[in-house]
Amino acid sequence: MESFTATVRRSAEVAATVTEHPERFRVLTGERPTGPLHLGHYFGTIRERVRLQQAGVEMLLVLADYQVITDRDTTAHVRENVHSAVLDYLAAGIDPERTTIFTHSSVPALNQLMLPFLSLVTEAELHRNPTVKAELSASGRALSGLLLTYPVHQAADILFCKGNLVPVGKDNLPHVEMTRVIARRFNERYGEVFPIPDALITSTPEVPGLDGRKMSKSYGNAIALSMTSDETVAVIRQSRTDENRRISFDPVSRPGVSALLSTAALCLGVEPAELADEIGDGGSSALKTMTATAVNDFLAPMRERRRVFSSDVDLVRAILRSGNEAAMTVAEATLDQVREAMGMIY
Repeated sequence: MESFTATVRRSAEVAATVTEHPERFRVLTGERPTGPLHLGHYFGTIRERVRLQQAGVEMLLVLADYQVITDRDTTAHVRENVHSAVLDYLAAGIDPERTTIFTHSSVPALNQLMLPFLSLVTEAELHRNPTVKAELSASGRALSGLLLTYPVHQAADILFCKGNLVPVGKDNLPHVEMTRVIARRFNERYGEVFPIPDALITSTPEVPGLDGRKMSKSYGNAIALSMTSDETVAVIRQSRTDENRRISFDPVSRPGVSALLSTAALCLGVEPAELADEIGDGGSSALKTMTATAVNDFLAPMRERRRVFSSDVDLVRAILRSGNEAAMTVAEATLDQVREAMGMIY
C-alpha cells in the first residue's frame, strides 16, 4: 500500500492532470439514501461533483440503496429519499445529460461483481478497514455480512464503470486503497481488465451540526437542503447555545455557538471568528438570526430551482430510468469482460 505522503503527492499530480485533460477521467461517486441530503453533503461532496462535471470529467453518481441495509433493518423511506436526492442534485447543478444518476438495485450486473471481488480479499483485511469499524461503531449492532463486505461493494461501484478517479476526503482513503488492491489482484490473476483508480483528495470543510457534532442525518442535527426557509429558521432557533452573551469562536468550550458561526461562515465565505467579532455582545439571538439569514440566502437559488424541478412529476422517474439503463449497459459490458477473463463464457 502507498504511504499517505505518496498518496497526497499522487493526488496533487492527478489534480493538475484533471485540469489539463478532464476527458481522461471517469468518476464514480454517490451516497446512501438514508435521509434528506443536508448542508454537509453540499459542502462536502456535491459542490465538488458539480465542479468536476463543469470541468468536463465524465461522472456517474450512484444512490446506493442496497447499502442502506448495511446497518439497519428497514428500507422504509428509501424511495422518497432517492427522489429527494435527485431533486437536490438537480438544484445544486448536477446535469443528468452529463452525469449518469442511477441506483444500486437497478443494476444487477454491478452487484454481481461482488462475487469474484470477494475472492480477492481476506477476512482480516475487511475487519481492519476503518470504514467498517466506523460504521459498526456508529450502528451499535452486530456485524452483518453486508457491512463487513461494504468496502468490496464500494470497489464494485468504482470498477464496474472502470472509474479511474475517486474524489474523497482523507478519512475515506482506505476504501480507495481497497479498490486499488482488488483491481490489482484481479488483473494479476486473470489479466488486465480494470484501471487502478487514483484518489483525488478534496479539502472539504467538515460542516458541524446544530449541536456541534458532525452534521449527520443519524444525529438529527442537520439543515436539510430540502427545508423551507421557515423550517430552517425554526431548527436554528431550537439549537442549543449557552448563557454567555459575548459571542466567540471556541469549538471545544462552546460547540453550539461555534457550530452556528461555522455554518454561517461557510455560507458567507468568511471566517467564523470574523462573524463572532461582528456579533460581539449581541448574544445567541443575534447569532441565530445571522445564521438563519446566511443559510436561507445561500440556499435560496437552489430552493427555487428545486421548486421548478419538483413541479414536473415525471422528471425524477425519467432521469433514473435513463441513468439506470446507461449504468446497466456499462455494467453488463464490464461483467462480460470479467467472465471472459475468468474463462466463464459458455
